[in-house]
Amino acid sequence: MSAALSEWMQSHQHRLEQALSERLPHVDDLSSAKLIEAMRYASLNGGKRLRALLVYATGEALEVELDLLDAPASAVEMIHAYSLVHDDMPIMDDDDLRRGQPTCHKAYDDATALLVGDALQTLAFESLCDDVLSASQQSKMVKTLAQRSGALGMAGGQAIDLESVGQTLDLAALQAMHELKTGALIRASVRLGALACENITETTLAKLDSYAHSIGLAFQVQDDVLDVVSSTATLGKTQGADMALNKPTYPALLGLEAAQQKAVDLIDRALAALDDLPYNTETLAALAQFVVQRKN
Repeated sequence: MSAALSEWMQSHQHRLEQALSERLPHVDDLSSAKLIEAMRYASLNGGKRLRALLVYATGEALEVELDLLDAPASAVEMIHAYSLVHDDMPIMDDDDLRRGQPTCHKAYDDATALLVGDALQTLAFESLCDDVLSASQQSKMVKTLAQRSGALGMAGGQAIDLESVGQTLDLAALQAMHELKTGALIRASVRLGALACENITETTLAKLDSYAHSIGLAFQVQDDVLDVVSSTATLGKTQGADMALNKPTYPALLGLEAAQQKAVDLIDRALAALDDLPYNTETLAALAQFVVQRKN
């Protein structure tokens, strides 16, 4: 990773943490202190913040003010955090570690973790109803995030993932699953950043979606690779968890080297989609490279 990208990421990760903290409820609010503590625990525990970074990078490429990007960046991270909390629960992947810390249901309990996910999901949509965004932008963003996180997006992909345990999927079926499970929210992130630009065109949206589609798949391929080659300490979650659960993965289907090459090919495709855009897309390109260079 270049020094310039590292500095940009750290700056925007810090901004995102502040934006999230402001939008999350505080313990002195009139609600369950335990629930609020758990919501903040699950949301403010670090991580790459790639989805929020894609919101910021897309908006900045289109010369959108940062103040207009905080709400969609926060919203997509809340959806991501809720999905991880539910993913880690015993009824799904049954994991003990997330970002190097006990998972939410381990730090608290199953019922609290379930409610944390519910509360974060609804708060995400509330966050999009930000007065700095126009009514039209709010409407389009809410629809985008709802579609990409629901039954025909992330949640649908998670369902297919659970149904596929112990089965052998062909490449087309595996890709279709991950286009929903992982890719849908990454595509939503780029689209949310673009929708913060009032005069965005359908042509530009389509090219940005092509970029996002490719990096969304590449992200999952690299996740599958890291589950094989990395360590629990580096990953911040249990290494080999997919193999232990007998889940279909790209290395299992293609072999490790072929899976690594597929990730690289997908990033090349993402970069090609940016070539036709008349904007400064350097940060978007750097984030695409980061997707396959990351170690966790």
